[in-house]
Amino acid sequence: MGPAVGVPSRPPLRGEAGERRTLVVGRGISLQGTVTDAERLVVEGTVESQMIQASELFVAQSGICKGELQVEDAEIAGLFDGTITARNSLVIRASGKVNGTARCRKLSVEEGGQVSGQMEMLTEAQAAAAPRAAVPAPVIPAPAEA
Repeated sequence: MGPAVGVPSRPPLRGEAGERRTLVVGRGISLQGTVTDAERLVVEGTVESQMIQASELFVAQSGICKGELQVEDAEIAGLFDGTITARNSLVIRASGKVNGTARCRKLSVEEGGQVSGQMEMLTEAQAAAAPRAAVPAPVIPAPAEA
């Protein structure tokens, strides 16, 4: 049986090579654990982690993020509590609050944004030496023994 007359066929699904691996922790959701392979982490709920490695972090106004993070760029509009290393830029919005240790190359704090704790500005050499998020090697199964 063919497609119904007048109803367009569904376009084929295709992945884009430029798509970013994004993890969104929605409002009202709590996540505890280690995040290592997300390129972009969006926190609208609560995240508690011993280690998060991602390229980008965005903590929404409703978001709470606690733990140790290593990212390229971070934007905090909610609450961050812990240690954050942004190898490039850290932006703290007017509604944002950072408690703990923050390390970055470039810092921007909007009027009303808060930083409580220790602030370290990284040089280009320090940012380059900071550990990067690891991209896991593909797992190739060993051949079965006969």
